[in-house]
Amino acid sequence: MISDATLIATRFGYGLPRPEGAARSKDDMLTLLSGPDLMALRWPIAGLEAVSREMLARKAAGRIKGTPEEIVASKVAAANSFGAVLQSMQQRSFARAVDGVDGFRERLVNFWANHFTVIAKTGTDNLLPFAMVEDAIRPHVAGSFADLLMAATLHPAMLLYLDQAASVGPESRFGQRRGKGLNENLARELMELHTLGVDASYSQADVTQLAELLTGLVFSPGKGMGFAVNRAEPGAETVLGKTYDGKGLEPIKAVLQDLALRDETARHISRKLAVHFVSDTPDQGLVDAITEVYRGTGGNLMACYDAMLTHPAAWEPKLQKARQPFDFLAASARALGISGDQIDQMEKKTFSRSFPAAMAQMGQTFKKPLGPNGFPEAAVDWISPIGLAQRITWALQRPKMLLRELPEPLEFAKGALAEWASPVLLTAVSRAEDQVQGVALVLASPEFNRR
Repeated sequence: MISDATLIATRFGYGLPRPEGAARSKDDMLTLLSGPDLMALRWPIAGLEAVSREMLARKAAGRIKGTPEEIVASKVAAANSFGAVLQSMQQRSFARAVDGVDGFRERLVNFWANHFTVIAKTGTDNLLPFAMVEDAIRPHVAGSFADLLMAATLHPAMLLYLDQAASVGPESRFGQRRGKGLNENLARELMELHTLGVDASYSQADVTQLAELLTGLVFSPGKGMGFAVNRAEPGAETVLGKTYDGKGLEPIKAVLQDLALRDETARHISRKLAVHFVSDTPDQGLVDAITEVYRGTGGNLMACYDAMLTHPAAWEPKLQKARQPFDFLAASARALGISGDQIDQMEKKTFSRSFPAAMAQMGQTFKKPLGPNGFPEAAVDWISPIGLAQRITWALQRPKMLLRELPEPLEFAKGALAEWASPVLLTAVSRAEDQVQGVALVLASPEFNRR
């Protein structure tokens, strides 16, 4: 019999053992989520303001005048500062997952960050995906989808990633003078990935009209996000049968609000939640229950989470999802008793080899999926022969490098898996040749690699 506390830790969090104060019931989960963001307070990560300063400093270092020695010293200092910030962002992302009392919040943050995927296109942009999580995702994870959509769409990380600065109204003053035109990247992904879904009934004309509506959105590290009237397509645009007109951001915010409230968006978001947390092929009744609440509340995310957690399908005592590499590594660190403090203070090379580099070897480069649709959900994409081989290698090699003394294997199995540990696994662990093999058997087991 799988207890609710164990299922919550594995399906909706980052594994066992549970931190003190962690949720033991659905009500506990929602209470924690409605409270303060404890991990953001404990492990702060730089937002856009600080990131913009680092980006400007890095660019300025490349333009400095002086002796060759002074130029090199300036570039090295800027690169070191930038690298230290990036290193801290990576370490604290893991520390939050490992230490998080509110595991559901941490999982939701990563779910929404993947839904609104942004990828750094240049080295100078590498800090922006992390800043977007701090500025746009975490503050809105328990609010309304419309607010979350607004914050993510208008964040500079999204504008840069989807080339919005290159989208100019053909009839705008700037477009007429320079012969520039539309870039439909943001408009297309906004409809196809972020709101309506790829199968929704919108047309190419809707995409083009939305692209025209979004013209004028610009960003620079020194000035932030802004609206350039001379780049905006003049006149009204019609998207999905509704006409939008007005000045500045007003019509853009209006269309985002309307997209958030559409039935297609309700279905798309509800299914994605069910797929991420419960099953690659979720019970249709679960999806329908979330969809109904989404429609009835105008996309209130707390109500949607409540609907998901209230449905019996969410509590089926089966391990139906594969742990992605980030999840596997965070859960492994927690099971091994490695704390957030230890991760945050870990020497650079040790951390990189144990976590981000290991993620990449397992098929998931940190903050860099292959495209705007983010990392895939299906188990087959993660539990492949190559991916599993890398997990086994990590399980055999890394624990003994990260810990002064390995745990007793049988006790480790019980602590890391609780009721999920099968008699077959426990027998194998008890017969392991040594602690290295025993711990590796647990971390490489099907029980540990699923949730």
